[in-house]
Amino acid sequence: MRKDIVADGLNQIMNAKRANKEIVTLKFHSKVLLSILAVGKLKGYIKDYRVKGKEIEIETGGKLNACKAVKPRYVVKAMDIQKYVRRYLPARDMGVLIISTNKGLMTHQTAIDQNVGGNVIAYFY
Repeated sequence: MRKDIVADGLNQIMNAKRANKEIVTLKFHSKVLLSILAVGKLKGYIKDYRVKGKEIEIETGGKLNACKAVKPRYVVKAMDIQKYVRRYLPARDMGVLIISTNKGLMTHQTAIDQNVGGNVIAYFY
């Protein structure tokens, strides 16, 4: 059994991208991973994903350069989010940091706008 489904899933997506594969199939998924993929699709980093029973089929043809899980999952306040944006994203206005809040998963910009903190889960750029 896998320990961290989110980190394993994002690593498999990056391995498929490095191997120039258009479609990757993940054998395990969770609601958190599905929410992260939804944010990635909304921002254009992932083309599409489909759930087929216990598997997910992901098309990686978007503008994805990197996607990784953040370990350990830091607890951040709304005013400290910019520190983690500078740490994990390569440039200003490039990429998105995904934060788990009590209002659900959201991007770092939405969390700053709504003035909510949470846990840093993953990033795309």
